[in-house]
Amino acid sequence: MSKRSSLFLFLILFLLNTFELSSQTIQQEQQPLTNILKTLESRYNISFSYADKHIKNITSPLPNNTLTLEEALNILEKNTHLQFKVLNNRFVVIKKTQLNNYKIEQLDEVFITKYLTKGLSISKQGHIIIRPEEFGLLPGLTEPDVLHTIQTLPSVLSVDETVSNINVRGGTHDQNLILWEGIKMYQSGHFFGLISAFNPYLTEKIHVTKNGSSAKHGDGVSSVIDMQLTDSIQQKPSYGAGVNLISVDGFAKTPISENSNIQIAARRSLTDVVKTPTYKQYTKRVFQDSDLSHSISSDETFYFYDVSAKYIYNVSPKDKFQVYGMLSKNTLDYKEQANIHGETSASDSYLKQTNIASGLNYSRYWNNKLTTTAEAYISNYNLNAANVDLVNNQRLKQENEVFENTFKLHVDFSVSPYLKFEGGYQFFEVGISNFEDVNNPPFNSYIKEVIRTHSGYIEGELSSKNQQTLLKIGARTNYISKFNTFLVEPRIRFNQQFLNYFKIEVLGELKSQTTSQIIDLQKDFLGIEKRRWVLANNTTIPIIKSKQASLGLHFNKSSLLVSAEGFIKHVDGITTRSQGFQNQYQFTNATGHYKTYGIDFLINKQFNNLSTWLSYTYSKNDYVFKALNNNHSFPNNIDIRHQLSFAGSYAINRFKIALGLNWHTGRPYTAPKEFSQTQNTTINYQSPNNQNLNDYLRTDISTTYTFAIFKDKQAVLGASVWNVLNRKNIINTYYILEDNNTVNKVENTSLGITPNFSFRIHL
Repeated sequence: MSKRSSLFLFLILFLLNTFELSSQTIQQEQQPLTNILKTLESRYNISFSYADKHIKNITSPLPNNTLTLEEALNILEKNTHLQFKVLNNRFVVIKKTQLNNYKIEQLDEVFITKYLTKGLSISKQGHIIIRPEEFGLLPGLTEPDVLHTIQTLPSVLSVDETVSNINVRGGTHDQNLILWEGIKMYQSGHFFGLISAFNPYLTEKIHVTKNGSSAKHGDGVSSVIDMQLTDSIQQKPSYGAGVNLISVDGFAKTPISENSNIQIAARRSLTDVVKTPTYKQYTKRVFQDSDLSHSISSDETFYFYDVSAKYIYNVSPKDKFQVYGMLSKNTLDYKEQANIHGETSASDSYLKQTNIASGLNYSRYWNNKLTTTAEAYISNYNLNAANVDLVNNQRLKQENEVFENTFKLHVDFSVSPYLKFEGGYQFFEVGISNFEDVNNPPFNSYIKEVIRTHSGYIEGELSSKNQQTLLKIGARTNYISKFNTFLVEPRIRFNQQFLNYFKIEVLGELKSQTTSQIIDLQKDFLGIEKRRWVLANNTTIPIIKSKQASLGLHFNKSSLLVSAEGFIKHVDGITTRSQGFQNQYQFTNATGHYKTYGIDFLINKQFNNLSTWLSYTYSKNDYVFKALNNNHSFPNNIDIRHQLSFAGSYAINRFKIALGLNWHTGRPYTAPKEFSQTQNTTINYQSPNNQNLNDYLRTDISTTYTFAIFKDKQAVLGASVWNVLNRKNIINTYYILEDNNTVNKVENTSLGITPNFSFRIHL
């Protein structure tokens, strides 16, 4: 492999210690260590890096402000039994000196400690890190929402404003690998895509990777969104609860014994109890192009809920056992009425969406060089619907089910503080079934496919002692037994800091995936959740393969970040049915590829209480299907050439406010020919995706106020308005042929002005 020459070039480099940064408020006398670290950061103009679990529940007196940095750190070492090591007169690494809470984790050296807003940072390895507990405020959100938050990042957007259709560098949503505690998630949204299905108050951090992902991650040719819960024993219980105009939720984290604790969170919608203005706007947006919007009379009942939990048990000072699981569900029932031969008839239709995941993890700390982890999990997704057409006396039942069981074995081995290796073995068994039953005319279909994959991977990480250089290189192998196919996927990530404030970053990867989502008919599953999961069959549905590379340059000094990154990505093995065509290719089965390239630009300035940012992305995204358009390229359905966002968040005392603007050019669509709209009872279209919708523009605002209740307990009151200017944005346009052989234009609109209010208590 030619790229291996790069590895030998950098063998003189060493692995750096990595870190993550957090901050809290200031108290006096004996106080939490997190508060003290924040004070010292401001006092000495330094940044601390540490694993959260190493400092949780540790207290100490605040060192006097007359002391030097070295004297202050010596006092903390004596009071906390932690090790404080100063690097480059700017960074201080905190390490655990005892093994009583052994689980050692790889920390992310933070290159940018506060990215866009508090709780977002960029590691030196290039990962975006989101910490919900520390989260600041983003426009349009009063509470942290994982999948809405990542849409603030350059090259990430949703062309239809949902969290179930996130497009990363031109990819479709099914090309994102979404992990919850290491388990692959096949459902990401509540309210059919308007709200994230993952409760943020149990999530400790989220890693987002657009390129150069770890070799331990297969699947997800566009991105990896890795949500992780805390794995440390919390000695003091904590509780919280909240309510907004859509749902009510609560969480608890409490110890059971010295060596174990449990975490649990639950959320349930209020939508079947009260019809708030937010609910009405969501309903108008979700159901505008579905069977529900076309029914003569309906009485819908809709609700959703999710429950997640985790149990941690320290078996010994070197052994840890964890069990975790989650359940999320969306349910829609409605009655439809029709007048048939002078009599009123009624029918019941429904749509149910359920995701269940559970797993266990056993880790062993052998010594300060070797750690092993074994985990197993199951993930089950089910989508089923029943729809009755009273006029035509037809009943349609549909079901899509995914069942995945996985075993993983992972090994971490540290040769030295500057050289580390990791590797492992993974086994995946994925079964996907699709069922369809029609009574008139009689039709029944049940198809189930199973794919088993054996994967191995190895990765090495080297760093220079001065923490200026990092090289991570690895490879993953996948053997798909059903097709007797063996794939090799190299990964590379190289970072070099220079002139103190600059960093150059080179990323590259090859990836593949065997699962994808397709649309048979736009009206499937009531037209609301029309995408269904399928497995590759190596013929009409190929294995999706991608290769991408990027080159970035970043400047970070005096709370000013200027960043530019160029990228190119090629994804092969896509099908027309996975792309959601609504033109002449809607009922065509063809395979092809898309190629996208572009540049991201970001400028982010932090002041004392104000953070402002401007991001811009230019990208070009084209399809090539050999069997279509004379083998000529044409614009991708989600070819958004220009994307810009400008926002600012301001915090003073207990008050926060954020205001933002989002703009992008319109997505492509295909118009009929002007003078010959129909031909042989079909629409006569122009060349595919030859026109674009009008530009999209949305302005959002959010505010929160924190105040004390019940002595030292806090409450947060929040308010937000999505699309505060109530701009009508067309997010999709397509054409249908009416019974009288005329062409009708259909336009889907975005959310209108949507207010929301929230109230939370932290105990």
